Amino acid sequence: MKKGYWVVRANISDIDEYSKYIELASKVIQQYKGKFLVRGGSQIEFEKNGFERTVVVEFESHQQAIKCYESNGYQSALDYVKDSAVRYVSVVEGY
Repeated sequence: MKKGYWVVRANISDIDEYSKYIELASKVIQQYKGKFLVRGGSQIEFEKNGFERTVVVEFESHQQAIKCYESNGYQSALDYVKDSAVRYVSVVEGY
């Protein structure tokens, strides 16, 4: 079975509000056995730029990654993203 990954690129405008999202989302991701591979940190962008933060989460399967994103708990956590960040989120099937 191929693993699933969340790839998130973000610019955060209100860290206090976004921190609430991080707290709630981390718990949901853990429930779905997600494992953080990249969680912010130092980065250098090549070719194009525009995102200050990158997060990569690995799941046991692509379907599990989608279920986590669509879960009620994660959707509730997203309430704290609306006014605190601009993000691109992809759920990707692994190789």
